[in-house]
Amino acid sequence: MSVESLFERLEPLLPMVSKPIQYVGGELNARTKNWDDVSVHWALMYPDAYEVGLPNQGVQILYEVINEREDALAERTYSVWPDLEALMREHGIGQFTVDSHRPVAAFDLLGVSFSTELGYTNLLSALDLAGIPLHAADRDETHPIVLAGGHAAFNPEPIADFIDAAVLGDGEQIVGAITDIVREAKRSGASRDETLERLAATGGVYIPRFYDVRYGPDGRIEDVAPNRDGIPTRVSKHTVMDLDEWPYPKTPLVPLAESVHERMSVEIFRGCTRGCRFCQAGMITRPVRERSIEGIGRMVESGLAATGFEEVGLLSLSSADHSEIGPIAKQLADRYEEERVSLSLPSTRVDAFNIDLANEFSRNGRRSGLTFAPEGGSERLRRVINKMVSKDDLIRTVTTAYENGWRQVKLYFMCGLPTETDEDVLEIAEMAHDVIRAGREATGSKDIRCTVSIGGFVPKPHTPFQWAAQASPSTVDTRLAKLRAAINANRSLGRNIGMRYHDGEPSLVEGLLSRGDRRVGAVIEQVWRDGGRFDGWSEHFSFERWTKACATVGVDLDWYTTREREADEVLPWDHLDSGLDKQWLWDDWQDALTEFEQDDCRWTPCFDCGVCTTMGTDIQVGPTGRTLLPIVK
Repeated sequence: MSVESLFERLEPLLPMVSKPIQYVGGELNARTKNWDDVSVHWALMYPDAYEVGLPNQGVQILYEVINEREDALAERTYSVWPDLEALMREHGIGQFTVDSHRPVAAFDLLGVSFSTELGYTNLLSALDLAGIPLHAADRDETHPIVLAGGHAAFNPEPIADFIDAAVLGDGEQIVGAITDIVREAKRSGASRDETLERLAATGGVYIPRFYDVRYGPDGRIEDVAPNRDGIPTRVSKHTVMDLDEWPYPKTPLVPLAESVHERMSVEIFRGCTRGCRFCQAGMITRPVRERSIEGIGRMVESGLAATGFEEVGLLSLSSADHSEIGPIAKQLADRYEEERVSLSLPSTRVDAFNIDLANEFSRNGRRSGLTFAPEGGSERLRRVINKMVSKDDLIRTVTTAYENGWRQVKLYFMCGLPTETDEDVLEIAEMAHDVIRAGREATGSKDIRCTVSIGGFVPKPHTPFQWAAQASPSTVDTRLAKLRAAINANRSLGRNIGMRYHDGEPSLVEGLLSRGDRRVGAVIEQVWRDGGRFDGWSEHFSFERWTKACATVGVDLDWYTTREREADEVLPWDHLDSGLDKQWLWDDWQDALTEFEQDDCRWTPCFDCGVCTTMGTDIQVGPTGRTLLPIVK
């Protein structure tokens, strides 16, 4: 049965809102299918504005993978700004997809990709606008299955009441399995509950309602256990081992409205074994899996032909760590020199930077600034977080960059890290001053710039710091004020240093949502009912709204954030298997407290984090007889 487009009713409202082009659809490489020609209908959502959501690689990949199937279609939906939301409510128009402007409520599945927990209130807005009950327990056969994915889905407990299912890890293969199950369930007339049971039985789809949580008298979790037969006690993450078999997106979407990334992006590898203790992405995406140089070349060629972009971003958590990054950069720069297609990398590790590589990336385009991420201000703190970079290494690196024509350097740090002191943070000022001095000495010019960018540290699940206490906003803000004063104390150097930072309050809320349990769902709902939207945007975020909601529903914000967890404590996500051994994470947390550095296991003996055993990966034997983590190609 066909589903009518809402565009005829939506179009008259668009002249009354900001950036109406973001709701129109019809982008280059967008896909539409006849509703009646397929069995399974997916609505894919990135719970933020179009300009942030459209470039998201995860959504674009799943959009193509699903639409290549003959039996399924996928359309996209994004969060609507408050101005359009108000008009949609006034005129009775539901949440819609931008591809065909079909109502989200009509789809079989609503897949929501969460890169950050601060998108949770936007999920509730979309559900309510769509006419889908907020609570999964209130939904019936007429409502879509609401499924969460993305990095935040590794602890979906704070939104357990609002979602029907969650998937951990890579989505390319599991969306196909889910599509098969839903298609057969529809064909056989299975109920909603039966369909969810079939999904749970795969062992790779988490259905929160099939698990009960028991709390002790002190408020801590005592147990999380299945409440019916046939449900696994632990749910596993999904890992695509051969990236060359999944060269997506093949034809990336080209945005109609301005977006945060105006480029074509190719993911050159997944995973990271550097072992930075604060980095959830590096931990949960293990093992390292590289795309081949030939596969990267084919993706760049087809993507540029399909889009017309003039810049290619080579993406990963640490792109310069690709074992063939030098040949990749040279071959692409040679291939596209005449077309003037430029290449870009995300922030570069100091110890992975070399000037030949940087020159290749700047050869076909303008020479923009370089970004490095020391993360911690002092060498002591960098040992704690396992970021093995010395200040001398950084100064040598930036000196080389300045000598070869660069004039701007951006340094990224975090504030509020475990064991951090005021002195650790103040060393950031010394480092920034030394960077300016090095630049002036190398170039003989005073026109040297350094930007210090600082984010608040948030402890994340499935990392060694998941047990750590989070610094209070007042602590973070006080240290940042001292840092600004220290940078400006030397007027000659300080005037060439810019400082960008995030206040501590949003980080504390992110910490609540990151490590919260199901009881935090009541806070999210109260914030949303009080008007919370777009909490990742500073102009929309209200710390007072969050603290008021915590007090209203009886949730102790400090208990969830600034409290250090104990070794034997049951964590809300312990039944969700990221492949990492919990004891290994605890041991690494203890190593952090003693400032012990751990080597990168791509090149040194295996430290038994558990991933290779879990993945069934063939493990190489090193010259000492100990095991080495392989690079999967």
